[in-house]
Amino acid sequence: MRLSVRTLALPAAALAAALSLTACQSSSDPDAAPAPTSASPRQTTAATPTTPTTPATPTTTAPDPAPTTAPATTPATKPPKKTTAPTPADNGGNGDDPAPALTPCTAKNVKVVASKVSRPINHLALTVTNVGDRPCDAVGAPLVGFDQSQAPIRIVEESKPQAVVTLTPGESAYASLILTGEPGGDTHGMTVRTVKVNLTTDSMVTVPAPTGTYVDDGAAVSYWQRELADALQY
Repeated sequence: MRLSVRTLALPAAALAAALSLTACQSSSDPDAAPAPTSASPRQTTAATPTTPTTPATPTTTAPDPAPTTAPATTPATKPPKKTTAPTPADNGGNGDDPAPALTPCTAKNVKVVASKVSRPINHLALTVTNVGDRPCDAVGAPLVGFDQSQAPIRIVEESKPQAVVTLTPGESAYASLILTGEPGGDTHGMTVRTVKVNLTTDSMVTVPAPTGTYVDDGAAVSYWQRELADALQY
């Protein structure tokens, strides 16, 4: 019975010694692989979702429009501006503008004188002076006759002024009285004593003619002028 217990104890002691030797070798071997450790759970980072890229819209290039030729436009032709040639006016205007309202000088508010001049020869000067208290207009040219003549003498149209001569009280206007025409031929000349001056169609003044005033069919009269020198140019 003792033998059996001893026999069983030997194998147990041998096993323990073997295990101890193995443990010593393992701890003293530097090349031995490390003992496995418990693996920690692998930390994973969630992938950041990427924003889906919107596909680029393809650019469509419109074809160039076919060139078109605009129809030639013929500019409208304006009718020519109607113009009216200026006509002589008794008020001395230029014929383009309407005549202003006038206050003609009459026998009631003026004094008329016929006088000799040294130059030019065969001329008289007619002077009309405003003796009233208001302005008046020396309109156009006077209608002039002599003594008992019925028809007025010719008016020198080229003497027409740019504007009517307006006379304030005391002011004067002048007209040139041409006594004779070109010499020669039968001109029916005569010596006259009076000069008849029609300021308007219904207002006439008769004034004495200078002594020895001789007239013929070539007699003429200018328009009223602001200055005597202007009147005697005709």
